[in-house]
Amino acid sequence: MPFIRATISDPQLDDATQQDLAKGLTDLAVTVLKKPLERTSVHLNLVPADRYYVGGEPVGGATGAQVEVTITLGTNSAEEKARFIAQTYELLQETVGLLPSVSGVALYEMHPESYGYNGITQLEHRRQQ
Repeated sequence: MPFIRATISDPQLDDATQQDLAKGLTDLAVTVLKKPLERTSVHLNLVPADRYYVGGEPVGGATGAQVEVTITLGTNSAEEKARFIAQTYELLQETVGLLPSVSGVALYEMHPESYGYNGITQLEHRRQQ
C-alpha cells in the first residue's frame, strides 16, 4: 500500500503532465516495487517556485521536485529500491523538465504494525492472508 507524494515547484503544471506524472509514479510502484495497483496512491503537491529553495535560494530556472514514498518495511530489496529511485528521477526529467541537482526521491519504510489501510495494520492484513 504505497503512498507517493510528489512536491513540484510549478503550480501551473498542466493537467496532462500531472496525469502523466501520477500514472508514471503508479506504474513504477507496481512494476519495480511490485505494489498492488488498487492500493497505490499518488498525491501531487504543486507549490510556487518562490517557495522551493535549494541552498537557501529559490530554484529559479529549474523545477524543484521531491518524491516521497511510504512502503512497508522489508517488502523490497535494495536493488528494487535503487531502480525505483533512478527510474523516478528519469520520469521527473521526462515529465516536468529541468531539475536542480538535489531533486530527490525518498523511500520511507514503515514497520507493518505502524502502517496500514482501511483501519487495519499491514501486520494484520498479512495475518489474514
